Amino acid sequence: MDESQTGPRKPPPCACVADAFADLPPELRPQQAPRMGGLRRVNCPVCGLAYWTNRQTDLCIDCEKQGTQRRTA
Repeated sequence: MDESQTGPRKPPPCACVADAFADLPPELRPQQAPRMGGLRRVNCPVCGLAYWTNRQTDLCIDCEKQGTQRRTA
């Protein structure tokens, strides 16, 4: 078959835009930097305030200042 029977041939994709890590399993691929700069969305377990933080604790600043503890159900 020649080109007139199969239609125009598409050039192979450029290697510079192909995923260089496509053959690796997901856990071995390089991770992207977080878009929010390490911020995460949490709810304060004491007062229920929803806020963004980069701290390890889930307590909001007000509850942490007051020294309140988590509600136990």
